[in-house]
Amino acid sequence: MKISPMQKISFHARDLSKDQSGLAAIEFAMIFPMMVAMCYGVIEFSSAIAVDRKATQVARMLSDLTSQSVSVADADLKNLGETAKAIMTPYPVAPLESSVTQVYVDKVTGVARVQWSKGLTISATGLVSIAATAPHNKGDVVALPAGLTKDDGKGNYVIWSEVKYTYTPAIGYMMSKTGITFNDASFTRPRLTLCVIYPTGSSAACPPPV
Repeated sequence: MKISPMQKISFHARDLSKDQSGLAAIEFAMIFPMMVAMCYGVIEFSSAIAVDRKATQVARMLSDLTSQSVSVADADLKNLGETAKAIMTPYPVAPLESSVTQVYVDKVTGVARVQWSKGLTISATGLVSIAATAPHNKGDVVALPAGLTKDDGKGNYVIWSEVKYTYTPAIGYMMSKTGITFNDASFTRPRLTLCVIYPTGSSAACPPPV
């Protein structure tokens, strides 16, 4: 029986509709871009969370170790910067900005004023140095958490550390390519003395509140 051209076309169309060869490849091609985006997204967000936790650890370390001292000098603060570098490994340390500040809370008014404040800078080569400009000026009034301004009859000294770190993702598909800035702070009371003297040897007693 002779088959007409239209019948041939119909047969071919029917066979084509039943043909599933290459279907998996087509489906894979459709979902592959989403898989890649999800993979890089998980990596970027996981790294960002890890950096945020490390910045928190640096803030706690700065206030904790300073509060365990009777007095500190620039060399001691630089050593704290070296410790901060170790904590931030394997992430770049140059974006890290940190500072240590001692605050006095007046026993009558509850007003918190800066006694001394020092910032730490880390260069791209990893060199730790004391910042040329203090993050807070002596005598500045600052706001502290309510629990730290409680009157104990003699006034409170508080060690206040601050950390700022800008995380820049390697790819930037799932978050800002310019990076995300994390800020953290930690507050600790001096443990060995009423206050921590800066610089070392400047006074045998806590300086009078300003």
